[in-house]
Amino acid sequence: MSEVKLAAVARNEFGKGAARRIRRAHQIPAVLYGHGAEPLHIALPGHETMLALKHANALFAIDLDGATQLAIAKDVQRDPVKNVIEHIDFLVVKKGEKVTVDVNVHVVGESAPGTIHVVEAQSVTLEAEATHLPQAIEVSVEGLEAGTQVHASDLVLPEGASFVGDPESVILVISVPQSSAADDNAAAELAAEQSAASAAAAEAAGTQGL
Repeated sequence: MSEVKLAAVARNEFGKGAARRIRRAHQIPAVLYGHGAEPLHIALPGHETMLALKHANALFAIDLDGATQLAIAKDVQRDPVKNVIEHIDFLVVKKGEKVTVDVNVHVVGESAPGTIHVVEAQSVTLEAEATHLPQAIEVSVEGLEAGTQVHASDLVLPEGASFVGDPESVILVISVPQSSAADDNAAAELAAEQSAASAAAAEAAGTQGL
């Protein structure tokens, strides 16, 4: 994904009241930090920023008073009820440097007939170039048999990216669905009912033939 350009304005008011006024103006309060510089408190256009954040690990080009800073969103605070964005922390990055990010696992393909895949890790932590962050890591289960495990070391990562953590950690497992005891009992009860109904029908037919 290319850089998302956003025009920012400096914030001089702080606190909950100021943040509410900013959000009422259809803007989002945010802070830019990193590389030893003083944090910059800014406000961003609400709609454009919200749309950009739908893309995982988006790279932002934030323009403030004619100066552009590259940054990635490190923390997005949302209202748990309204699900609106309340505040964003941006980490300033530079081309060529590497950062640590969480990347979602995206499963593709179909495992062997009669099997299912169970995802053990919904996301993985990678170290990657700040200006080339992957939005997702694809894991193919095409044709995999029951009992197969996909480990972190099996992941196909973008060039320049590396996995952070234990390479033997399990990402997903291929297994055969197991019916529960309740399912088994329900199936047995249904079979018994059908058998009783068949017997009753046969008995009725025999009686009518007399």
